[in-house]
Amino acid sequence: MTTLTSAGIEDRFNSDSKHLVALDVDGTLVDHDGHMSPNVRAAARDAVDAGHHLVISTGRSFGAALPVLESIGLTEGFSVCSNGGVTLQLDPEHPEGYEIVDRVVFDPSPALDALRVKLPTAKFALEDHEGRFLSTERFQDASFGVEAQAVDFDYMRECRAVRVVVFSTDSTAEEFGEAVEAIGLHGVTYSVGWTAWLDIAAAGVTKASALEQVRRRLDIDPRNTVAVAAGRNDIEMLGWAARGVAMGQSPREVLAAASETTGSVYEDGAAAVLRSLLASR
Repeated sequence: MTTLTSAGIEDRFNSDSKHLVALDVDGTLVDHDGHMSPNVRAAARDAVDAGHHLVISTGRSFGAALPVLESIGLTEGFSVCSNGGVTLQLDPEHPEGYEIVDRVVFDPSPALDALRVKLPTAKFALEDHEGRFLSTERFQDASFGVEAQAVDFDYMRECRAVRVVVFSTDSTAEEFGEAVEAIGLHGVTYSVGWTAWLDIAAAGVTKASALEQVRRRLDIDPRNTVAVAAGRNDIEMLGWAARGVAMGQSPREVLAAASETTGSVYEDGAAAVLRSLLASR
């Protein structure tokens, strides 16, 4: 695996070509306090000005992704949200500034039932087909983008879901992952986050699956795809990109999935990757 620095390996890449650059948010563009450094913001804007297609690709729901787009100044293009469950097309002429061009739903009840048995004290939340968030125990998180509506478990299991979130305060991330593996979830795609946090999407739906649709819409050569990411839910995305770059603080599974590493989020690692695309311009 190659380690990228700001001086880096720019000469290996043709920065005159237009690239699709998929950027994770938490742990990549922003730190764990939600702060984006001026250096990262400036590098992202420079990449857009150079004609590259920046696609914010996040586990956050679209309401929580929009402030990141605004911070960078993205008004056109696409954004992948809810771990690939929702794709936005940005349009400054649209009354909302965007429209949802894809939303993939699934029946969450089998996974919810299995997890409730294995993790009886866990909290559950669900993004439904209308973009609402429903939760048990008034479970709330900034990644939802809206205030969750408290419902009972039986109501939740009857919904059509884009994304299901499960949070257990009784387990470490590793223990939670082992519990999920033991359940043997079928018909869904899932990833365990930084803590004992589980995101569930429809079968086959990942950031990578949504990004491939965006790539085709934009008619970008697969060789000109870049992904920069930090989390376990980014493993497929890093493998999808011709150039998959893991942030320096990423878990070992994420580092193993990437073809390069860059600096950590606190070292503005994402800025180094973005500036490598501009080096010869």
